[in-house]
Amino acid sequence: MVSRPVTQDGRTPRGTTPDSRRRGRRARKIIIVLVVLAGLLVAADFGLAAIAEHAVSQKAREQLKLTDDPSVTIHGFPFSTQAIGGDYRHISIYAAGVPLQDKLRDVELTAELRDVTAPLSDLTSGNTGAIKIGKLEGQVKIKASDIARVEPLTKVENLRIEPASEDYVKTGQDKKETEPTTTANAPDEDDSSAGVRISGNVQIAGQKVEIFCFAMIELDNNTIQFTPERLQFGNDKETTIVPPEVQKALLPNFRASVDVGSLPFKVTPTAVKVESGSVTLKGEAKDVTFAGVTAGR
Repeated sequence: MVSRPVTQDGRTPRGTTPDSRRRGRRARKIIIVLVVLAGLLVAADFGLAAIAEHAVSQKAREQLKLTDDPSVTIHGFPFSTQAIGGDYRHISIYAAGVPLQDKLRDVELTAELRDVTAPLSDLTSGNTGAIKIGKLEGQVKIKASDIARVEPLTKVENLRIEPASEDYVKTGQDKKETEPTTTANAPDEDDSSAGVRISGNVQIAGQKVEIFCFAMIELDNNTIQFTPERLQFGNDKETTIVPPEVQKALLPNFRASVDVGSLPFKVTPTAVKVESGSVTLKGEAKDVTFAGVTAGR
């Protein structure tokens, strides 16, 4: 005699058998096990990646002489498949407060490492000297507060930096205001020179005066050259052209050279970009090793 499940009204549900119920429970258990297993594998993958990132971060901190560990991110998922092959598509390193030379104390450093080759044992043990980098994009961001420590810009109080077009620096007129933007006159973000507006207060005849200096920045190997072109008195709402004889006397206060040394991994700067409050230098290198992650000094 075979028993069947009954409903509240005493009838057996149609299509329901003990075997089908057991199969349903078994399927649910399998799904739960697979979900838990997948979660454990993902957690293990992230944990292994975190160990490798921490090892690289500590080595970078040592070589850059930082007080805190820089941020290291190994991109791509899963990490374990990259680790098994020893090939990593993209690794990012970011550090703030990096000292360069004698005057620069708060530089931001970014390095994008691509096509990286490193055995997992070397990566987790901190043996970064064996890490090979197919292509590296490095940059340093120098803040206005650091640039203000460089002579003779120390004479400018409350020094501020803003981007300016080359046309406006040299003529006081921006070509893009009178001509449509085309490929020919569009600004090049990856150029070895850039326009900059330096503003601040200077002492003239015993009085503190706000002044704008429009200058060009040019790269000379690892040095940024500030070449002032013209001056204006006033503020953002109203400006006055500085007389030629006064310009001749004041322009040297804005002529400066900032030596940044080499970028990380011995990269030579090839491009400069001015942003509000900072100047960024960029460069690329190929086929280098992690042993070169040192800031220029």
